[in-house]
Amino acid sequence: MTGTIQARISRRTFGKSLVAAGLGYAAIPARAEPSQKQPIMIDTHSHVFHRGLQLADSRRYAPGYDAPLDLYLQQLDDNGISNGVLVQPSFLGTDNSYLVQCVLAARGRLRGIAVVEPNITSDDLNRLNDSGIVGLRLNLVGKPLPDLASPAWGGLLERAAKLQWQIEVQRAAIDLAALAPALLAFGVNVVLDHYALPNAGTGAADPGLVTLTKLGQSRRLWVKVSAPYRIGEDGNRIAREAFVLLRGSLGRDRLIWGSDWPHTQFESTQTYARALAAFAEIVGDPDDRMAILQNPRGLFRFD
Repeated sequence: MTGTIQARISRRTFGKSLVAAGLGYAAIPARAEPSQKQPIMIDTHSHVFHRGLQLADSRRYAPGYDAPLDLYLQQLDDNGISNGVLVQPSFLGTDNSYLVQCVLAARGRLRGIAVVEPNITSDDLNRLNDSGIVGLRLNLVGKPLPDLASPAWGGLLERAAKLQWQIEVQRAAIDLAALAPALLAFGVNVVLDHYALPNAGTGAADPGLVTLTKLGQSRRLWVKVSAPYRIGEDGNRIAREAFVLLRGSLGRDRLIWGSDWPHTQFESTQTYARALAAFAEIVGDPDDRMAILQNPRGLFRFD
């Protein structure tokens, strides 16, 4: 990886507000909403972390740089985005403490999506809920599919439904075609990452993606138009085709945008500004873009 992100971080306010202290960091300073009144525009997919955090034993990737809260908030400010959603990185496992700390420090500007064990207690779920966590993440790339019929998973999803949480899933479209209906059966909102990750070879004709479009009548299926580079080298083209399909089947009001900052594993080629530029290229209509940026207000409890 190039030193691009590390260089940007060292030039920013990281040293002023997140001072290294052994393996931990100093308390994160509170940062309020942007000082200028602006329309609500929401980035629904981003990550924050630093190298002092304990990594999960089972992980596919470990970053060699820091992506702290202040630097993320600077991305929002620099690009005119009012609010953001922090998604627990898979390499941090189920320790959501830094995620919660950052959400609380942002004083309502951010929400969080946590990763938990199926047997987490209801008290712990309630504490997460009170801290600004609004959903659970299932990053299933390279992992076996969960047994949703098991008591542990069924109980977790039932409790998530009572909290009116969403379930965010990252998995290839062909597997989501079976997994999404099973999740919807629990009464939760289901959010699919990155255009539902259609196969790079078949693109928008991916049979899994086509099957997912038939779930639009549930009104509880959402798709993030985010990170087309995760689809493949021709990701922007496939994303344009997928967007047309998803808009026509799920409805524009069930599409949301995410920057995927700091673009883990793609740090050397992607930036926040480039993510917005790709969004503008893929979703050509300005009215569509504004609607997609505002759609998540209720889903993420920003209203």
